[in-house]
Amino acid sequence: MPKHLEKISEEILNKNPWSTYKHDRYIKPNGKEGDYFYMEILGGSAMVVAVMPNDSIVLTLQHRYLADKQSIEFPAGRRKAGQTSLDVAKIELLEETGCIADEIIKIGVFESSPSSIKDEIHVYLAHVFEQRDQKLDDSEEIDILYRRPDEIDEMIKNNEIFNGPTMAAWSLVRHHLL
Repeated sequence: MPKHLEKISEEILNKNPWSTYKHDRYIKPNGKEGDYFYMEILGGSAMVVAVMPNDSIVLTLQHRYLADKQSIEFPAGRRKAGQTSLDVAKIELLEETGCIADEIIKIGVFESSPSSIKDEIHVYLAHVFEQRDQKLDDSEEIDILYRRPDEIDEMIKNNEIFNGPTMAAWSLVRHHLL
């Protein structure tokens, strides 16, 4: 079994309202000291795979600044102080898509990039009973897409969906829809 790395120290290099960039010193497997740099997402995140009454799946289409292209994703957001991951799932579903679900089930939790980012993403499956207008904030411009499960599979296969957390959430939820 691999050795557990022992942390010697932890230092915050930069902090903003969403994340903290850290530098840890640790003991390497060979006994020498090493440096580890990583980002910690404050509060974690929630992502929702929402199913409409006609069994189509709700996706969002939005421009992603770092990739400089449109990204097809499931509704998601970061947890703020005092919120649970379920609170975030409900809020983001309503804000980004206008959808209200009568049933939301937690499917699982994953780490998006455990070698460089400390960020738990909680995945929910929601069954929508009503859809209203979106409640986007001033930094968001989001279109809503509706696709069948087989279409989502094809979109991933064809690299139309390239967002890693969306693909991970789909892998957790997909077998619940068969």
